[in-house]
Amino acid sequence: MSAHFPAMLLTATAFTSSISSFLLAFPALFSIVNPFGAALIFAQATAGRSQTEIMALARLVSFYSLCLIMASLWLGSMVLAFFGITVNALRVAGGLVVAVRAWHLLQSPETVEAQKEKQALQGGRTVMAPNWADAAFFPLAMPFTVGPGTIAVAIALGSGCPADEPFWAYTIGTTLAGVCVVAIVWAAYSGADKLVSMLGVTGTRIVSRMAALVLLCIGVQILAAGVQGFATDMWRHLLAIKLHA
Repeated sequence: MSAHFPAMLLTATAFTSSISSFLLAFPALFSIVNPFGAALIFAQATAGRSQTEIMALARLVSFYSLCLIMASLWLGSMVLAFFGITVNALRVAGGLVVAVRAWHLLQSPETVEAQKEKQALQGGRTVMAPNWADAAFFPLAMPFTVGPGTIAVAIALGSGCPADEPFWAYTIGTTLAGVCVVAIVWAAYSGADKLVSMLGVTGTRIVSRMAALVLLCIGVQILAAGVQGFATDMWRHLLAIKLHA
């Protein structure tokens, strides 16, 4: 039994790491993507289309959104290394971006909705052209569903594995979180008309404000982790200088 104990301990640690990373990544991604609020505008963008076409467009947008989020989660650390950007710098920048966006959404959700509506409707036009599927990637998937803030959060999450946790287990948790968020996006977009009639504008804004509050807390947490990382590195550097003096 003692021979299997280390393996059992590793499995338990990996499971705990996956759960904790999922619980960190899911609310962060869900809050910044805001599927229910986006579904309101998606319904306007697809006004006049048949349910079959709306379902097909929702699948395409969800697929492209999944690709963007997964690329940011998995390849973000490589991009950081290529440009020589530290994880702490990304945490500070990403935390600021997320916190500012959340603050704007809390204070004036109508302004954020108007901006997203402008992106989705391509300057006031609904997606009514014969080649409507071309709009699935731009602007509906990016930047409407997955914008710069979402990409910054995903990169920060993908690069934020603690040193004492298995990287593969941490990645499984963040990946599952991304998949779950995109699944909610697909469900919300596919049933956008029903969601709008059920929640209404007021109900959707209430959900958006609640998500914005969670997002603000997450942004502050990411920012604090970056500042703490900078402080720790500086302390170690000063300690090393003192020891070699």
